[in-house]
Amino acid sequence: MSTVTASRPSAPKPDSGVRPTTAGHASSSASGALGHTRITARALNHLIAAVAAEALGVAARSVSIDLADEAGKLTVTVRSPLRVVSLPHVTREPGIVARTGGTLLDRATAAQQQIRSRAAALSGSDISAVTVRLTGIDIQPERRAS
Repeated sequence: MSTVTASRPSAPKPDSGVRPTTAGHASSSASGALGHTRITARALNHLIAAVAAEALGVAARSVSIDLADEAGKLTVTVRSPLRVVSLPHVTREPGIVARTGGTLLDRATAAQQQIRSRAAALSGSDISAVTVRLTGIDIQPERRAS
């Protein structure tokens, strides 16, 4: 099984006796033993899929992630549909496009940036690039006013 080593230490549990060091490894205050945190490729894949699903407004099961190493940095390719409002809703209310994040390209670009920053913050990985490939649309059902 392949693993990805986090470049930043994970936050220790308050009572674990483990303190992160500046070198990106953790040291134990009790035994002095060194260690490091590893995130498996599968776990990182699931984490990035969840982040991407949130950014694109779709279910995580509809997101596909490919990870690659580029000179020691992680490159991410996301394949996913994008959640959109229905065309009749856009026709009735043209301002809805701006209120829901803009055009498809605007929203994909914003999702790309959100995926990169959030996945890097959560995993500690150094992400060099995120490519978002839209595979379709997920039409948001209209809500009826009560």
